[in-house]
Amino acid sequence: MILRRLVAVFAGVVVAAAVVGCSTISRPLPALAPAAADQVDLLATYGEMGRAGGKVFAIAPEDSMVRIYAFRAGRAARLGHNHVLSAPRFTGFFYQPSSGTGDGRFDLAFRLDQLEIDNPAQRSPLGASFSSVIDAQAIASTREHLLGADSLQADRFPLVRIHSLEISGEAPKFAAKVQILMHGQGREQWIALDVDGLPDRLSASGSFVLRQSDFGVQPYSLLGGLLSVRDEVVVEFRLAGVCRPELSSAC
Repeated sequence: MILRRLVAVFAGVVVAAAVVGCSTISRPLPALAPAAADQVDLLATYGEMGRAGGKVFAIAPEDSMVRIYAFRAGRAARLGHNHVLSAPRFTGFFYQPSSGTGDGRFDLAFRLDQLEIDNPAQRSPLGASFSSVIDAQAIASTREHLLGADSLQADRFPLVRIHSLEISGEAPKFAAKVQILMHGQGREQWIALDVDGLPDRLSASGSFVLRQSDFGVQPYSLLGGLLSVRDEVVVEFRLAGVCRPELSSAC
């Protein structure tokens, strides 16, 4: 009897590892949606600011990086995986008025349903905690567990937007109070920024922590928390931008 119970428990752990460690899902994933109207609106908004004076820098995704790190949790966490989600496509602008960076503004927007998951080239430099190579079926399952109907609901709430409310500090170190819009909800927090290159070009980098539950999201969990995803995720970014003459005559 004891042996049978031990076998049953072990089988449950193996099944859980296959799911959170990302096995095949049973239903097809939705197709990627086109660019959101909110992202297009940023172009018009910053164009209007640029025409009023100052410089508008447009972020170049091909020279930039936006990544989200999600971490395994639970009593059997070692059987799961940590995950790296990256945004190959996003929209970003920074406005620097003639009065200085402290009066500036920036916006960054990307879509959850366009995120790339667990690219080996992005996992391998992160060390042992991210060293495992995850196959295509496992990646598809991870997308469902992290972005599906029981989690971030990327089909219903695809857009994530980071909008600055206040900027303080002096180059190259700044603090920015931002509003983060995700899952149909908005939250405010301060983040640290390293900014370089102004006034001719823009280079900005930083990272911050988000709690999924702060946005009404229940992190993925299986078998009463035996395997799960931690509530906290890390958002890391490195942004490069150039002043756009078509948006600002000061370029």
